[in-house]
Parts: sequence; structure tokens; C-alpha cells
Amino acid sequence: MTPIFSALVQRPVIDKTGLTGIYDFTLTFRPEPGIPGAVGPNPLPPVDPEAPGIFTAIQEQLGLKLESARGPVEVLVIDHAEKPDAN
Repeated sequence: MTPIFSALVQRPVIDKTGLTGIYDFTLTFRPEPGIPGAVGPNPLPPVDPEAPGIFTAIQEQLGLKLESARGPVEVLVIDHAEKPDAN
């Protein structure tokens, strides 16, 4: 679930709900400008201008809340790269 939400809000999302298991839900929202129009193989449906934004939809429809916070984030640093030798 968090990779999908991370893609929609374009920042890391950490699951602190403590919920386990698999859930099937439908979330109706209006994508924010600049957010990709597709997540995975299924493109998002046409935008409903009356639909709530992603943050409001998650809170109202799922009873969850996305909160912005600072914290440690995993980062991959590549110090050096070279083309492989031709054998």
C-alpha cells in the first residue's frame, strides 16, 4: 500500500498504522497537478473535479491520515562507476 501512496504524493510514505493483512478498498480522489496519471499497469480514471484531494480522501474514506514529518530515509550513494572491462 505505501508504494502506491508514495507514488501518488511523490514522497516516502511510512506505514505506522500497525494494521496487518491485505485490504481491498476503492479510493476516489482528484489527483494533484504534476502527479503521474498512472500507477502500475492501470491508468487512473478520468478526473472528477468534485472529488476530494488525496489527503482528504484518505482521511474521509479510509479513516487514515497522512502526516508530513521528518525522519531518517534510506539513501543509496554511488561514489564511483566505471564501464566494465571488455574480456
